[in-house]
Amino acid sequence: MRGKLAAQVREEQLAAALTLRPDVATVIAGVNDLLRPRFDPASVGAHLDAMFAALTEQGTVVATVTVPDLGRVIPAARPLSARIAALNEVIRHRAGRHGVLVARVGDHPVSADPRLWAPDRLHCGPLGHQRIAEALAEALGLPGSSSDWAAELPTRTPAPGPMTAFATEWQWARGFLGPWLLRRLTGRSSGDGRVAKRPQLTPVVPAEAAPAP
Repeated sequence: MRGKLAAQVREEQLAAALTLRPDVATVIAGVNDLLRPRFDPASVGAHLDAMFAALTEQGTVVATVTVPDLGRVIPAARPLSARIAALNEVIRHRAGRHGVLVARVGDHPVSADPRLWAPDRLHCGPLGHQRIAEALAEALGLPGSSSDWAAELPTRTPAPGPMTAFATEWQWARGFLGPWLLRRLTGRSSGDGRVAKRPQLTPVVPAEAAPAP
């Protein structure tokens, strides 16, 4: 869920996922951790390792993704590039230990295209979620999947001039960076008060297998 750290994902979601004994599960965590002042890749890796191990040990096929470099999406986030590289190394290493499939979304330039991101630049927009789903489908070897998800989008013309670019960054800073910093200072999260669309994990039944009403 939104704003959750890797430890919280493990604590709040792993047991419910194991109870369902899924055929396939995705485990994606750690991005919120790297945005915190005291980011510890080893700690995130330990939580990922525990989730990967628990799911694969009961026969679940597990997939995950690498993280795009936010510094290519948000100029102000360039100091985070080293942290993102460390997180991706942890993801690949821990996944390799347990045979977890890795969709290397963060390895491709298209992942930094602004058109894949929501206005806050911290969450994917519809096209970004579609590309990630297609990347996972390829990693899982699903019928009809391909590497087309990694193709770059058509070039936008004309490129914005310096003044337009500055105005865009200023508006983003006022609308999203400022409130985000305020939440950090006050110990709040963007996920506070939000409820998941499916707060209780239940089996997903294909339409053709669902009983008739």
